Amino acid sequence: MFHTATPDQIKSGKVTDVYFDRTVKVLRARGLRKHVVAEVRAASLPNRHPWAVLAGIEETAHLLEGLPVRVASLVEGSVFRAGEPVLWIEGEYTEFAVFETPLLGMLCQASGVATKAARCRIAAVDRQLISFGARRMHPALAPMIDRNAFLGGCDAVSVVQSAECIGEQPVGTMPHALVLCVGAPVTAFKLFHEVVSPDVRRVCLVDTMHDEKFEAVAAAEALRDQLFAVRLDTPGSRRGDILRILQEVRWELDLRGFKHVKLFLSGGVDEAEIIHTRELVDAYGVGTSISNAPVINFAMDIVEVDGQPLSKRGKESGRKQLIRCHSCGQRIVVPVDQAQACPGCGGQAEGLLTPLLTEGALVRELPPVQELRRSVLSQLKGLSLE
Repeated sequence: MFHTATPDQIKSGKVTDVYFDRTVKVLRARGLRKHVVAEVRAASLPNRHPWAVLAGIEETAHLLEGLPVRVASLVEGSVFRAGEPVLWIEGEYTEFAVFETPLLGMLCQASGVATKAARCRIAAVDRQLISFGARRMHPALAPMIDRNAFLGGCDAVSVVQSAECIGEQPVGTMPHALVLCVGAPVTAFKLFHEVVSPDVRRVCLVDTMHDEKFEAVAAAEALRDQLFAVRLDTPGSRRGDILRILQEVRWELDLRGFKHVKLFLSGGVDEAEIIHTRELVDAYGVGTSISNAPVINFAMDIVEVDGQPLSKRGKESGRKQLIRCHSCGQRIVVPVDQAQACPGCGGQAEGLLTPLLTEGALVRELPPVQELRRSVLSQLKGLSLE
């Protein structure tokens, strides 16, 4: 009915590039049972960003679960840099070759979404950030996008199914459609207030029929103390200087005693727009820039064959570990047998790639997304966007 792969099709290895399927046939036809180690890393990050957020590990674990392989990875939600390995797989190559395509798809897109959300989180500082981007992607992807937007730092998501998946309440205001169907903004605001549960904050959309400042004032005068915020979603064709529009709305509300009414901005928002407007805006709905975030260009490469270091041209061979020194704080990629001490200061080092699967069995807890989000927020402290 829909043009998407089912979980069974993904898990059975059908969602793979055909050359992996052909490689498996060749190796098995000639009895070539090669025990390999393959690592996943990104040689560079989108737009030369200095860091990214790893996501998609939970789905990857379920993808490879049950296969005769060993897997180690960074913890989901880890901040990482270009060139750092984030995961490796060890096993007979024909057992997992066909899963390279879906594995990379899971990690690349999820990490891209989480990274963009984290960048918006830093830009927004303490302002509310809501994922509004489901309508820009295939609906089958909505829960994945919203889950990783939340992991990366969004405070809430707007899609009902996405919110159920992460155990949160969906958050949203009202669409232009309500105002148009009712026929008048103030009537729509009042009907929303009368019908919708009082647990839902009253946020009125104020750019449907009239100038934003006039609809904002009308909303405030209609709902008075019950109005929590007004949302501006002005289309680009009429937007002009959105900061100036926000200033007008804030002035008119304050002048009439509605200083409690917050300003909510959506429509074409990214980290740059957030920085440009955050002196006035209290909350953001971020859509396309998160849901259509540049993917993290991970690659999976064999680095060891039958116990011997071996890789293709341009890649460093041998199994590696990413270590963090307890003394000097450096993060360094080293050969796995040198992972006990920091090569810089000689201090004790901690290996960040830890076992995820052993012979196909999950050996590490997969934390709930709320816990992962808290970890991401902690790591973002002190990070810059450039």
